[in-house]
Amino acid sequence: MKRILPVFLLLIVVLSGFAAKESLRTIPNESFSAGELLKYKVHYGPITAAEAVIDIAPNLHRINDRPTYKATVYGKTSNSFDLFIRIRDTWQSYIDTAAILPQRSFRNIEEGSYRKRETVDFNHFTNTAQVESKRKNRDKRQSSHKIPSGAQDIVSGFYYLRTLDYDRYKPGDKFTIKGFFDEETFDMVVTYQGRETIETKAGSFRAIKLVPRMPKNKLFKGEDAITVYLSDDKNKIPVLISANMFVGAVKVDLYEHKNLKHKPALVAQK
Repeated sequence: MKRILPVFLLLIVVLSGFAAKESLRTIPNESFSAGELLKYKVHYGPITAAEAVIDIAPNLHRINDRPTYKATVYGKTSNSFDLFIRIRDTWQSYIDTAAILPQRSFRNIEEGSYRKRETVDFNHFTNTAQVESKRKNRDKRQSSHKIPSGAQDIVSGFYYLRTLDYDRYKPGDKFTIKGFFDEETFDMVVTYQGRETIETKAGSFRAIKLVPRMPKNKLFKGEDAITVYLSDDKNKIPVLISANMFVGAVKVDLYEHKNLKHKPALVAQK
């Protein structure tokens, strides 16, 4: 009996270790579901430069043997703006329905003469990402990367923001989102700046104001160049995004929404 007991305890420890590796976190989500559709106008100063559509496919997809939402962001410049630079971008993320983590992401970038296609497969048990990418006039390349626990891609990160309880924050509070993008890991520090009422083409919303800190880059002017407004209701949809860029101010304005999980809380006009 004395010999059997240590072996039995060791077996429990080993099995517990395997069980831990086979489990992912669970994030409560009452804000979005399959079938949601959001449409935006992108304004460059007074000019409507582009349109963007963000949707979740009506059916769930199974990736890495996990149920996922297929979330897609389409962006394209308007016909008049095509004369300056023609953009046709597609970003997709297969977001784990329970963990709100990307299981797979995809990008198809067409910006002027630049072309890039990229697929990233995430393994959140080993904290690794497998990247396959192809650029115009270049050979396809594959690479493997170590990623932090709970790493988001850009698209899934926005959906994760919608699951947070902002009632527990005070203006000025910060939180960090771990991420992986363009074959690099990053820490995005987000500052909660309270609530305010904003006007959009879809109506007036009481909104949650967030400012993600941007690393130094050639596009955005300063660390606090981007402000994101989420509707202050159960949906927490992005209703307005403003960005100060070196080439001028850009505003992404919601003008249509369909199949929201909850009725939006619009502010009554006086």
